[in-house]
Amino acid sequence: MDRTRRIRGATMDQMGYGPIESPYQTRLTRPGMRLRFYGGAASSQQIALIIPAPIKRHYIWDMAPECSVVQRALAAGMQVYLIEWTTPEAARAEFGLADYGYRLIDECVNVILSATPHGRIFLLSHSLGGVLAASYAALRTERVSGMALIESPLHFAEANGSFAPLAVFGPPAHRLVEVFDNVPGSVLSMASVAASPATFLAERYADFVASLQSDELIRRHLQVQRWTLDEAPMSGRLFEEVVELLYREDRFMRGSLVVNGRRLGPADIVAPFLAVYDPRSLIIPPASITLFQAATASSNKRLLPYHGDKGVALAHVGALVGDNAHRQIWPEIFRWISAVCTDEVVATRH
Repeated sequence: MDRTRRIRGATMDQMGYGPIESPYQTRLTRPGMRLRFYGGAASSQQIALIIPAPIKRHYIWDMAPECSVVQRALAAGMQVYLIEWTTPEAARAEFGLADYGYRLIDECVNVILSATPHGRIFLLSHSLGGVLAASYAALRTERVSGMALIESPLHFAEANGSFAPLAVFGPPAHRLVEVFDNVPGSVLSMASVAASPATFLAERYADFVASLQSDELIRRHLQVQRWTLDEAPMSGRLFEEVVELLYREDRFMRGSLVVNGRRLGPADIVAPFLAVYDPRSLIIPPASITLFQAATASSNKRLLPYHGDKGVALAHVGALVGDNAHRQIWPEIFRWISAVCTDEVVATRH
């Protein structure tokens, strides 16, 4: 199924709906990841490190110039890096939260700080990638100047939303891992559709109809549709840990999630923390974000509601590619980052 979907994606590429990505340099390559550097003012101490979700391809952050968070960050005067998660081969099916939520990110930060020793690193992440960013921020408080998480679920259990029935009644995660070294992307997509057909089917068709009013909107819709065909398999261990430790046991919120030998909870996060949430979301209920953020030890917390866009195919990625998001949400995020850096400088002088 993954191969079939990739063939459909290649066909859409030929029709002109493939990604138009920004130029970059590869600064680090490791099994399971590559660190991309998109540039930015060499004198800038503000650094954006984008951490995509490990279940879809990275380019939703840089799909086309007019809807690219990468380009918005560069325009805001930041140096911009992005972690591209690469396909985990069978030998890396044992990569779990300790690898994705600490070790690999830390290697990237080593490279970034070797180039800009006094840089202030801000983690930008979306969806499940936010769990990895938050885990790293809890473990390496001295290296994270702030983080902006976009519709990232951190509190599960009763805040699971549409995924609650699957978490309660679904089979143990290890049964899937026994079948697949790495869980295929199409299996994850089918689980998502089963959890919320309204979100992953009905809303998509409704957005297609709404997008017909504009060539620009229908093109964006089809570009996102093409992105959905780029299925990425998920490491077997990471899948099992996410399902069992997060969705079913809610360990991060309860302060009992062990990553790299340390117990983590919201109180371990002290960095400035901005969270974007969709008040209408069925799959990422606001409580899964807001209650976790409220429990952190950060003294600088900001919540931004995102009310949606047309031409985004999936509402869940609208905050990354939608017109309203790029007019309202992202300028506010970069203003917040600038203010955090200003506050740090003032505090240092005093």
